[in-house]
Amino acid sequence: MTSYSDNERKKLKKNSSELPSGSVSGKPGRRVTSALGVWDARIVTLISAVCILVMAFILYFLISESLPVLKATSLQDLLFGMDWYPQEEPPALGMAPLIVGTFIVSLLSCVLGIPASLAIALFIAEIAPRRVRNFLKPVLELLGFLPSIVFGFLGMTLIAPWLQQEFGVLTGLNVLTASFLLGVMMIPTVGSLADEALCAVPDELRAASYALGATRWETLSRVVLPAAAPGILSASLLGIMRSAGETMVVLMAAGGAAIIPRSLMGPVRPLTSAIAAEMGETPVGSEHYHALFFAGFVLLILTLIVNLAAERIERSRRFR
Repeated sequence: MTSYSDNERKKLKKNSSELPSGSVSGKPGRRVTSALGVWDARIVTLISAVCILVMAFILYFLISESLPVLKATSLQDLLFGMDWYPQEEPPALGMAPLIVGTFIVSLLSCVLGIPASLAIALFIAEIAPRRVRNFLKPVLELLGFLPSIVFGFLGMTLIAPWLQQEFGVLTGLNVLTASFLLGVMMIPTVGSLADEALCAVPDELRAASYALGATRWETLSRVVLPAAAPGILSASLLGIMRSAGETMVVLMAAGGAAIIPRSLMGPVRPLTSAIAAEMGETPVGSEHYHALFFAGFVLLILTLIVNLAAERIERSRRFR
């Protein structure tokens, strides 16, 4: 048998007392770690289940409040009707001008905002010196915290009078003003996320491109951008969703006319602005009330279609 001195016995006793519960021979306690892992998994599962239930309840409430309008008018008249006069008797609930207005404003804002966002992200991530990047990146992120009502106020007081004076249009509150403001609002979100996606591209890819004799522009366009494409697509999708779901800017700067515009200088009334402007004065349970909920349901379907299309594009790029 091995004999220990008194000092050795004291050291062994002290070391054994310092071992965590559930440990064996000085190794970390697997029982405690596994127990904590089980509780973490249960907490995450519970939070996820609560979020799913809340979303399901919101969807159920939206659908249940939308469907009664189909008893008063047909689905074809709702989606393709050209007249939106819900205060008349009987009310005219044609949402085609609202849907077309949503498409036009969202599409034009994306055309104006996404290229500018990507250009800013490329400059910050790939071209700007470190000091300039350290200054521009926080400024870009801080701009995303500006309230949307500030942009709407600037559109009403600065951009709209300037357009009316310079171009002689009847009103400066039109498609172009609302789209420009939405495009500007999109830049901080899309630009910041696109910058993160570009910075996540490994430097080895850039070095390999330069080693093969590629120029800086060829490296950016043929190596860096394709590698960061999934992140850039996600950033652009988030910008599109914000543009389609924005309320205050289109309510204040789009003109508020429920007609299909004939030019970019024409007023328009997207779905979100119609809901925000009319819901507060609509009697609960009326046809107009249920029609506004149906407009929200249509907006939900449109955003879902955009999400599915973006996901399919991303998958097709992955499997090439």
